[in-house]
Amino acid sequence: MPLPPRVADLAAFDLLLSVAGLGSMGKAAAAHGVSQAAVSARIKTLESALGLTLLERTTRGTTLTRDGALVADWARTAVDAARAMDEGVTALRTRQDARLRVAASLTVAEYLLPRWLIALRDRLPGTGVALTSHNSSDVQADVLAGRADLGFVEGPRHSPDLDEQIVARDHLTVVVAPGHPWAGRRGVTPARLAATALISRERGSGTREHLDEALDRAGTGAPVEPVLELGSTTAIKNAAADGVAPAVLSSLAVAGELAGGTLVAVPVRGLALDRRLAAIWPRGRPPAGPARELVELAARTGTGRGR
Repeated sequence: MPLPPRVADLAAFDLLLSVAGLGSMGKAAAAHGVSQAAVSARIKTLESALGLTLLERTTRGTTLTRDGALVADWARTAVDAARAMDEGVTALRTRQDARLRVAASLTVAEYLLPRWLIALRDRLPGTGVALTSHNSSDVQADVLAGRADLGFVEGPRHSPDLDEQIVARDHLTVVVAPGHPWAGRRGVTPARLAATALISRERGSGTREHLDEALDRAGTGAPVEPVLELGSTTAIKNAAADGVAPAVLSSLAVAGELAGGTLVAVPVRGLALDRRLAAIWPRGRPPAGPARELVELAARTGTGRGR
């Protein structure tokens, strides 16, 4: 579904945020490398599209109206997300001059790493990053083989030839379609979950390994084989929303669907589904330079404190 025309032009919202932050259209124009007339025209077009007055001029400069302040707050999330996406896309374009090779599991690459890379660029603007993304087992293989300088994984088991630092925390969530029988329950037992054919990631996925180990610790034995194995988080979410079967995914991955009501979270009583996300590197060779900076930034800006 295409974006509504009123919100399709993110660049105009970016200009609005600059005017609000800098206090004048002239300063915003200089920051964006365009003329003041261009900024004024872009803002007027945005106001016309929204049907709202966003800015007002006073003797102290240009300020947001009450409506403008609300729109700016909403726009900031979208503009920040667009910057994070651009940073991730840039990292995916492997460059010959890249000085830091990073391999990351899909959950980390999709939902956390772009923000970490933005922070790294602010700290070390001259650092090029080349990013590869696959499951946690393959990330470990990349680091051990020297194809990556640094890895980020979500699996519970790491090779003894790797050192790690916890940089974030996550929680796995059981999700179903709103019409699924589990959607109206207060929860399910670990045994019921283990006996249910789920939509799952492939073997080697950190999410799947963590769930299997959590069920084993709960005494359920090995879970039944999945009804579907899919290599894409988006594909799993779509299949679950279509009512194919329940799925277990990172809380980071399903936040939007839970908020929008296309998926429903199902509590699991007595099952430890919290997990740690880790940076990894070859044992005895701690990260240095940009790699060390990235690990430290991840630990500070991830979903939990590193240790």
